[in-house]
Amino acid sequence: MNALKQAVRTYARCHANRDGLAVTTVPGLRTMCVEDPAGDLHSVYRPLVCFVLQGAKRMIVGSEERVFYGGQSVIVAADMPVVGRIVEASSGAPYLAIAVELEMALLREVAAQIGDTCSLRSSGMQTLFAEDTEGAMLDCASRLMHLLDRPDAVPILRPGIMRELHYWLLSGPHGPALRTLADPDSYAGRLAAAIAILRTEYRSRVPVERLAAAAAMSLTAFHKHFKMMTSLTPGQYQKRLRLIEARRLMLDQGFSASNAAFEVGYESVSQFTREYGRLFNMPPKQDALRARAISSIFKHSQADALGAELH
Repeated sequence: MNALKQAVRTYARCHANRDGLAVTTVPGLRTMCVEDPAGDLHSVYRPLVCFVLQGAKRMIVGSEERVFYGGQSVIVAADMPVVGRIVEASSGAPYLAIAVELEMALLREVAAQIGDTCSLRSSGMQTLFAEDTEGAMLDCASRLMHLLDRPDAVPILRPGIMRELHYWLLSGPHGPALRTLADPDSYAGRLAAAIAILRTEYRSRVPVERLAAAAAMSLTAFHKHFKMMTSLTPGQYQKRLRLIEARRLMLDQGFSASNAAFEVGYESVSQFTREYGRLFNMPPKQDALRARAISSIFKHSQADALGAELH
């Protein structure tokens, strides 16, 4: 475990952004290292498993809110808007985590091979849960991290490691919920088709009739089950996607607030400003200036840490 923690910290020094998040060169693998928490982090997760190695993080997914601690594995079992806040971290003991995105095709394939378990046909399925991390799953995460030093081995070794990880997840206590997610005939599986459209076409107006048809549901049933699973209406979900992407464009690519608003599909900058303020608790321009200042401090601290190591 200590070697894995050190690997996450070392990788973060060179690759993490201002929030401590580092997207790695291994598909679906990312790490997080946070010493000084900066408040709520808004994002839209794809289904994933997150291994908390150290510290603690509070997560709000839909109507569920929980705090997860070092030694636990967090599973987000649907495409969900997430509000996260690091609640236990310091320079001496930063929050450390590894996240691996789940692959639906692989989940279905492994579930079919295991067999002999029926899915829960309910949209009220739990979408956020945790368990104590088993050694076998942590070993999979460690081997994925090792691939960062051997990029030539990724296409050869990663598929087997991912298959093994999906097997351990499906064999664990939350296997039935994951089977429901993987089952294309379950409510969760059918809603995934509609959510995929929203994620791809969030800039455009998407008729709710089209979303309901993709989920093979009536309009009434679609609204009911979508709200039960995500705690949002389809319109609110799309708005969340737009605002989170607009913030990324401003903070990571230097877009102005107006340019970001138009880029994600807003027709009114004033409406964008109002809705942005409601979600992020400050106007977009002020938020961008604050985040850039934090980013500048973070980059200087990274450089200082690297310099100290070299000397």
